[in-house]
Amino acid sequence: QVQLVEYGGGLVQAGGSLSLSCAASRRIFSFNAMGWYRQAPGKQRDLVARITSGGTTNYADSVKGRFTISRDGAKNTVYLQMNTLKPEDTALYYCNAETPNVQYWGQGTQVTVSS
Repeated sequence: QVQLVEYGGGLVQAGGSLSLSCAASRRIFSFNAMGWYRQAPGKQRDLVARITSGGTTNYADSVKGRFTISRDGAKNTVYLQMNTLKPEDTALYYCNAETPNVQYWGQGTQVTVSS
């Protein structure tokens, strides 16, 4: 069973920065891709950023230029650096790991951006 544990959420003022971490219980390069999703109250869970095992990244249009996904294979950890945060970035952020047959999810970490 794969475990994903997120760290780093919190409360920040608009324009500020936060960094999220996701520690995986097995080698991150064993996954096809890893990513960050978010879900605001009453809304669906949407992709924020994703990185494939080959290093290809993609981002939601709303975060391009502000958020950066990265990884450290030695630590089995994926990061999300979030800059110039906006109130609309407020959501529960989930780490995700993809295999051909299964998707794994972390428990989520809350990010709240005050105006």
